[in-house]
Amino acid sequence: MTDETNDYQWKTLDKDLNRISRVEYATIYVSRPMVGIGVSLAFVVLAALGAALTVGHEPGALFVIVAAGIGAYMALNIGANDVANNVGPAVGANALSMAGAIAIAAVFESAGALLAGGDVVATISSGIIDPASVADARVFTWAMIAALLSAAVWVNTATWIGAPVSTTHSVVGGVMGAGIAAASFASVDWHTVGAIAASWIISPALGGIIAALLLAFVNARVVNRDDKLAAARRWVPILIGLMAGTFAVYLALKGLKQVVSLTTPMILGTGLALGAAAYAVSVPVVRRQSIGLENRNKSLKKLFGLPLVISAALLSFAHGANDVANAVGPLAAIVHAQQMGSFSNIVAIPPWVMAIGAFGISFGLVLFGPRLIRIVGSQITKLNPMRAYCVALSAATTVIAASWLGLPVSSTHIAVGGVFGVGFYREWEAERRARRVAANRPPAKAIAREERQRRKLVRRSHLLTIVAAWVITVPAAGFLSAGIFMALDAFLV
Repeated sequence: MTDETNDYQWKTLDKDLNRISRVEYATIYVSRPMVGIGVSLAFVVLAALGAALTVGHEPGALFVIVAAGIGAYMALNIGANDVANNVGPAVGANALSMAGAIAIAAVFESAGALLAGGDVVATISSGIIDPASVADARVFTWAMIAALLSAAVWVNTATWIGAPVSTTHSVVGGVMGAGIAAASFASVDWHTVGAIAASWIISPALGGIIAALLLAFVNARVVNRDDKLAAARRWVPILIGLMAGTFAVYLALKGLKQVVSLTTPMILGTGLALGAAAYAVSVPVVRRQSIGLENRNKSLKKLFGLPLVISAALLSFAHGANDVANAVGPLAAIVHAQQMGSFSNIVAIPPWVMAIGAFGISFGLVLFGPRLIRIVGSQITKLNPMRAYCVALSAATTVIAASWLGLPVSSTHIAVGGVFGVGFYREWEAERRARRVAANRPPAKAIAREERQRRKLVRRSHLLTIVAAWVITVPAAGFLSAGIFMALDAFLV
């Protein structure tokens, strides 16, 4: 056999092996989503089996087992959709890698759910449906199963189309739809529903306005200064102290209220004390970090990186403490109704139910969260650490202000609204600079208005998709829940 023949055979073999390796890579890429689905199904089955071992042969055990599986499914969807709002800006600003963001969010979401998770089913006891209208334990159980399943399906659908939606609104819509199907329209507290509808506008508007004002302040006091580092040494510690104090109040209001009861003066005093302490500690730290840095925006990004990471962790903790009830609240109500034979406004969440919610949120984040994290962090508008910091601080500030003003808000809408607010502020500022430059340029060199319009800094397609998903969340979950309830009522009489 000649050398030419050997060379030809080896080259052919190399080509064949290369084709095989490409097929293997393609197979791995295609099968990757199936791994997430398989792990999710395993978690749902394990949750149902765990519930079966816990409730044993108690009355209504089958309903509890089914509800546990659906609750696990809902928790997975919360992790896949809602958590992106907390860590997305940090990832988009390159302050955190995707893996680091997922790790931090998973740990702090679980910690918030297990350590400070609510012991009251807020979505049930908030007065959406009159308890007397669904007093029968069987009817109530089917209504809660329908509400939980419809909310989970809707959040799953929103995640698939790439729209971050409010899981609280999804559960509220599910409860409302099932309640109407079980009783009547008269059973709904339309005042509460109206307040929830108002939050569609109030939440993103407040979040966007506050984020834009914060970014304007940071640009004016730090970014646009001639001596950026000197301005940063002065203002970054103040901003860190403001963040620490704000998040202390935020966590006291939204994350730790189930652990310790604090009065308003105590909450404010704690926020001021922690803010002052953070300022005192950060002054030498920022001064040391700024040594050797160049006087440009890239240096400022390093100084805002750590505060942004800390804010993502705190937002995740508060989110886990609050929104875990969206996954396990109806489940806990079902457990209570089956054990007691009646419904109660105040329902304690058993530890095993809370564990399903905590671990489900973490699994959902790890398996399916990256897509929404990328959308929130980088595909709506371009973020850097300064802009992402403004979004995070806006989220905490808006929740605090709304809580004291008695305004109904959604943390999801606030965070996404903050991202849009930063983006639209960037557009306004860029347009203002372009007009100023055009006024000082010859007509031939001036940037045409059409060209400036083309250079939009906020992706309109995401804006329209997200707004549409927000508007139809409650009615979509409500109609789906009503249909599921009627199907259950027809086939399981």
